Amino acid sequence: MPSALESSNNIESACIATPLGPAVLEGDADGIRRISVVEGERSPEISSSPDFPPNLREAAQQMQEYFQGKRQSFDFKMNPAGSDFQKKVWGSLREIPFGRTLSYMDLAKKLGDPKAIRAVAAANGKNPIWIAIPCHRVIGSNGELVGYAGGLHRKKWLLNHESPNPQQNLFEV
Repeated sequence: MPSALESSNNIESACIATPLGPAVLEGDADGIRRISVVEGERSPEISSSPDFPPNLREAAQQMQEYFQGKRQSFDFKMNPAGSDFQKKVWGSLREIPFGRTLSYMDLAKKLGDPKAIRAVAAANGKNPIWIAIPCHRVIGSNGELVGYAGGLHRKKWLLNHESPNPQQNLFEV
């Protein structure tokens, strides 16, 4: 198993603890390329703040602030790999305000082509930067939770975390 900190091909990685499981951050001087939640029993060692590679420190700090309820948006440098269309979708996702949701259809319309709903949904599912590019804020046209690579239980948790009425659950189990 790789150590918590790893550097190969100039890509650095570190692991942070989150309420939804360990999250691995990967990036370099050009920005964060991936943030993903770790599934399964074999997770990397959690990094301590002083040990974060310099290129990952800001993203790690902002992610921790998000989970502490101190941050609603992210401004660390991002550099996700994807097609031009995927990057266009991911850019639109970043415009969905904290605590708000948008349907896949509304997102396709916002991008100028309601017929592209399936392509938009596919690009949403390929989002490599968990939470900071908030694909969890996209829901079905009927208001239901649908399709989330990190699992619907995480999507529900994230939407409730961002709810303006935290004492109420937006989505029941």
